[in-house]
Amino acid sequence: MKRYPILDEVLEGLMSRYRQRVPDVTGILEAMQAEGAIGSFDDIENDHIAFRTMGVPQLGVKSFEKIFIHLGYTRRDFYSFEGKKLNAWWYSPPTDKHPRIFVSELRVEDLSTNAREIIRSYTDEVKSDPVDALNLDQAADIDAFLHKPLWRTPTLSDYKVLLAESEYAAWVIYNRYYLNHFTISVHNLPERFNTIVRFNEFLERHGFKINDAGGKIKESPDGGLIQSSTVAQTIQAQFAGGEAYPISGSYVEFAERRVLPQFASLPASEIRREHRRDGFETGNADKIFESTYTSQTKR
Repeated sequence: MKRYPILDEVLEGLMSRYRQRVPDVTGILEAMQAEGAIGSFDDIENDHIAFRTMGVPQLGVKSFEKIFIHLGYTRRDFYSFEGKKLNAWWYSPPTDKHPRIFVSELRVEDLSTNAREIIRSYTDEVKSDPVDALNLDQAADIDAFLHKPLWRTPTLSDYKVLLAESEYAAWVIYNRYYLNHFTISVHNLPERFNTIVRFNEFLERHGFKINDAGGKIKESPDGGLIQSSTVAQTIQAQFAGGEAYPISGSYVEFAERRVLPQFASLPASEIRREHRRDGFETGNADKIFESTYTSQTKR
């Protein structure tokens, strides 16, 4: 199998900082180890990772995707989230050992004049596509870019104005390209944990709060993709002028991909990723987005 050392290093950098920022990750892994679901973090299949972007000329998905397409990913299906004013695409990985990627962008032009002007006051600081200036054959350059500010630190007042209109916009204006979530594939776990129903029971037994927007379990109409997620953990954000305020950080997602009907007769030992339901589902993702919304974090 062809190796992808640059991609592996980029993913390692993303996950390392994500785990530092989201204590639930370590908590869930330790609980899984304690109950015998895994021996170590390496036993987990990462179903997908997700990023949020601003849909403005020099940024957005068309800029961001250049990184991962260069590293071997392929753009797949488009999704539209009308109520949230979002577009999104998912990207299939170069091997079944790598996670899928889901990238969304805010349709900034669909917001109010006031919200658009606030967002542009920050994003207009980015004069050209920053990815074009990266050496995409250097993992350290990509890692540094994904964790650095793209514009000045926002003011708390601007953040609150955006929060009132688009919680997605508020999240991105402060968090930028921080990894929004990673996803545990539960179908590859031992039987006591290998469905979303069983895994949610495990999570709640250990005190983790589950996103209940649209129900704790999100299921695609075809029944092939079942998802759930924790509620984003709160971080103490430092805004311009030294003001501190608690905001939503990142969260953890869980996915159960059922075997496709045409492969139902395969022995369990022969089932691979390509035999399971692929892609994403708009209805599921719409509610998963709300893992960072105040309706979830403050309940």
